[in-house]
Amino acid sequence: MAQQSGSKPGFSTGFAGKRCFLTGAASGIGRATALRLAVEGAELYLTDRNAAGLAATVADARALGAVVAAHRVLDISDVDEVAAFAADIHASGPAMDVVMNIAGVSAWGTVDKLTHRDWKSMIDINLMGPIHVIENFVPPMIEARRGGHLVNVSSAAGLVALPWHAAYSASKYGLRGLSEVLRFDLARHRIGVSVVVPGAVQTPLVDTVHIAGVDREDPQVRKWTGRFSGHAVSPEHAAEKILRGVAKNRYLVYTSPDIRALYLFKRTMWWPYSIAMKQVNLVFTRVLKPKKAKPQQR
Repeated sequence: MAQQSGSKPGFSTGFAGKRCFLTGAASGIGRATALRLAVEGAELYLTDRNAAGLAATVADARALGAVVAAHRVLDISDVDEVAAFAADIHASGPAMDVVMNIAGVSAWGTVDKLTHRDWKSMIDINLMGPIHVIENFVPPMIEARRGGHLVNVSSAAGLVALPWHAAYSASKYGLRGLSEVLRFDLARHRIGVSVVVPGAVQTPLVDTVHIAGVDREDPQVRKWTGRFSGHAVSPEHAAEKILRGVAKNRYLVYTSPDIRALYLFKRTMWWPYSIAMKQVNLVFTRVLKPKKAKPQQR
């Protein structure tokens, strides 16, 4: 779907004084976006399940002069925890102006190596987590009649068929589909919707991604993942792209031009794209070899 821009009051002049709720604020894109909003003068509401990282972001945001009105350690996959935080926030103040679903996890692997836990964690955190936030924070925005913006961070894996990404893509394609529907459903309420589709971003997720059945410490695997990390953009760069996308009310927000080009390739040249994906799959399979069974000691 092509990007669309439109006039939506409130963000073209910046985020000063805007009430902004962010998940995943302890590290990576979430932390970088929170600190960028702090510089812009936004009023922040932050959450993450990493207590130490969240505390550091809160302290740094306040050091930049921002108001961090509320923050809480919670797991977005737990709807009761999200609902409780939302209730406390709305009991003491008006609805959000911006809601950003940034938190996420990743697991790669072939279908014969992925466990049920891998599949479930992808859906619970990457898809149901944002849904929990949306159902608790967007209706008050609608009721407030002040407009606003919703940001959902999907992935390049929510656009194209990256090898070994079946579980991750299930969650990220779902989030992109949800975002597209809400883009139109919420337009009459002057609530914009942006879906962010990052490629490689230099975050802790890059270094800790679980690859089912693969020994990440294997020298060949480390060499390959290091090459992947070498093409990653900084979280600060991603944060800048996100806020610029919100200000312009863009639907698809790319953090790097290679993902834009790849998605265009898929949409306009399906047959060459299919051949290319098969070849990339072979590369994954050759490089990311399964763990070898350890010999039993006698």
